[in-house]
Amino acid sequence: MTSGEMTVEIRTLLGITIASLVGFSATANADTAMQKKDVQTIVHDYILQNPEVLVQSLQSFQQKQMEQTQKSFTKIQEMAPKFSDRLFHQSTDPVAGNPNGKITLVEFSDYQCGHCINMSPVVDALIKKNPNLRVVLKEFPIRGPLSETAAKAAIAAQKQGKYYEFRVALMSNKNGSLTEEGIYNIAKSVGLDVNKLKTDMKSTDVAQQIKNNYKLAQDLQLMFTPVFFIAKSDINAKSNPDSVIFIPGGVDIEQLNQAIAKMNS
Repeated sequence: MTSGEMTVEIRTLLGITIASLVGFSATANADTAMQKKDVQTIVHDYILQNPEVLVQSLQSFQQKQMEQTQKSFTKIQEMAPKFSDRLFHQSTDPVAGNPNGKITLVEFSDYQCGHCINMSPVVDALIKKNPNLRVVLKEFPIRGPLSETAAKAAIAAQKQGKYYEFRVALMSNKNGSLTEEGIYNIAKSVGLDVNKLKTDMKSTDVAQQIKNNYKLAQDLQLMFTPVFFIAKSDINAKSNPDSVIFIPGGVDIEQLNQAIAKMNS
């Protein structure tokens, strides 16, 4: 945790504490003259005199967050095999690497996600290092309209046979924040017919593909990117939690290689 993040959490806890005390005061002492400023002063003075209370509260808050996150990850791991067909064998999903590879890696990503951008060269290196790897890419635009525009453009690029090339270029954008004009400039730079791309982006099948990804993510209770799932390409054991490996967030190539090796064993 950075000092900035800790400051935010401390302020949040302080705010919650003050709000709770104010609420209690208003409820239990409605007829008294105690004002919010008085409560704030009391809390401020108490924390200055007993700083360990705030540290204990912060530690407790962090521990609860970690426990909740771990429970969420465990639940996703347990549910994943039940959705193996939609995860690994959705016919409309773009595929990179070896289409006939024995191991499949699925990634949910967003073009405005910093961790997704960082993972793009990692996944590309993984493909080059593992000739038997099939990679399924799920467009999951959760960061606003520009993310959705980029996702639609990427899916539409699949119709021109340039999905992966366009995807890598979008993830490698060195010109700052993503813009609609920038998306089309990148499309042009990789040889896409931009007019056709714009037309295809409006098609019902492109919209449906994104809806399918949203629905799958909702069923799996995914709320962030990137997310990875790894399994044998011929997976059919929907009731076996060990048949799928769930990897949340940004990781290094060795962690992914270890998961692939485990599936190969």
